[in-house]
Formats: sequence, structure tokens, C-alpha cells
Amino acid sequence: MVLAKLPDVDERGFSLAELLVVVGVVGILAAAGVPYFITYLQSANLRGGAEELATIVNQGRQLAINNNCAVTVAQGSNKVALSLGTNCPKPSYCGSLPCNWHGPGTDGSGNFTLANSQTVTAATASPVFNYMGAATTTGTFTVTNPTNGRTMSVVIAASGRVTIQ
Repeated sequence: MVLAKLPDVDERGFSLAELLVVVGVVGILAAAGVPYFITYLQSANLRGGAEELATIVNQGRQLAINNNCAVTVAQGSNKVALSLGTNCPKPSYCGSLPCNWHGPGTDGSGNFTLANSQTVTAATASPVFNYMGAATTTGTFTVTNPTNGRTMSVVIAASGRVTIQ
């Protein structure tokens, strides 16, 4: 019995048809998944902006407790500031009280700006925290995602508790 010698053709790898099928399947899966990813990304950005604002509000509450004074969380022109009350210790950068607190995350005027171009508006009066951390004036801030217009609210209760709704 004589065995025929196989030709010296290298048949390793993939054919063009196999590659096109794989690229087509990956393309279909990507096209189906991209809208869900974009929706998730926009929701995550909005939630992140609301959590960032809640952190700023809680920082104002802690500032009031630590300095044994009143601190107002004021919103203006899409920014938030922690305004020190007249009974607060006067920092060196304040000409007179009330003035905005300056610290990490603030600009030269003491204003916080939310990341990812999230906008913030005050639905009610600016909340004021007393020396015990309670809100003598309650308030609600609304964070808006400029891409899709969805909103979340940051609510400050009379007890000083900050929640995201």
C-alpha cells in the first residue's frame, strides 16, 4: 500500500469567510450593547453628581459642628458654596463674615462645581446647619444631567440627614 504524499500547503489559520462571520457577530453584539452602555453611563454620571453634592452638604454640616457655628449651603449660578455664619471663627481670607469657606475642591471664591458638567439648582431655600448639625432651614437641591435632562434630588431634613432621591 502506497501512501500519497500530501501537498506542502500550510493550512493553519482561518479562512476569510470564518473571519467575516466572527467580525459580523462581534459587530451585531456591539451594536446591540452600546445603547445600554450609554444609558448606564448617563445614569452613573447623574448618581455620581448627586453623591458629590451630598458629600459637599455633609462637609458643611461637619464644618458647623467642628466650629460650633452656623453654616449655610448656598447655591448660585450652578455652583455650591459653604457660607460661614457670623458666629464662626473668622478665617484669615475673610474680610468680614459671612464669607465662603475655602478648602479642597473649591475655586478661588470658595465655590464647588460638580464634575461632568452636572448642573445644580436649589428647589427650596438654602439649608443652614447649626452647631449641633441639625438643619434649622431644610432644603432640596436638584442635580441635572445636561446630556439627557434626568434629575436627582438631594434632600436635607431638619435632623441634618442628607438623602438622595
